[in-house]
Amino acid sequence: MHDMQRLLESYRLTTAEITYHLPDFPIFLQTYLWQDLDIAPDFPTLKKFLGFWERSLDGRLHSVKIAHCELIKPSEMRFAKGEFYLH
Repeated sequence: MHDMQRLLESYRLTTAEITYHLPDFPIFLQTYLWQDLDIAPDFPTLKKFLGFWERSLDGRLHSVKIAHCELIKPSEMRFAKGEFYLH
């Protein structure tokens, strides 16, 4: 699906910090950052990626932290306090 079309369908930028156990040394943790357009609060794209991770990768998941941002929102407007003319 085209990104602009996804944005119009309420997809927003989502970042996930995925902490997982190293396969060869399970007492050590590693961090992976994942970022894509997704829909809050269900996050179907992230869930699909985490399902792939658990099925296909050896590193067992420890935790996932999610940050979500509105990309399309009203712009902020401020009035100027004065005008300055040059030439």
